Amino acid sequence: MATIELTKDNFNQTLQENDFVLIDFWASWCGPCKMFAPIFERASEKHDDLVFAKVDTEAQQELAASFNIQSIPTLMIVRDRTVLYAQPGALPEAALEDLIQQARDLDMDEVRKQIAQQQGNGAAQE
Repeated sequence: MATIELTKDNFNQTLQENDFVLIDFWASWCGPCKMFAPIFERASEKHDDLVFAKVDTEAQQELAASFNIQSIPTLMIVRDRTVLYAQPGALPEAALEDLIQQARDLDMDEVRKQIAQQQGNGAAQE
């Protein structure tokens, strides 16, 4: 599957309709973004069952701001509408592949349970 461009108009729909989305927040002037782009593209061709998407932070400033993106490239992995990973920095190909495998291997029922526990503990402390 080719990499898709996300905008504020299709962002929510894309996350609603797909269980596993990798998002690259980037800008055309960003050197590390240019270095990461072919790695991200190769991964998208290798993992055609996943959705690979890009957000141009210059064109989609509102969207980037809503996720508090302050450094680019920032990679975000969303599975079952839950953000599993969101870190700035261009990853080497092997690290990206490892991250994808780790995200695939997660038991999402367990992740949701842990999130609910953390939110419950936070509410108890207030």
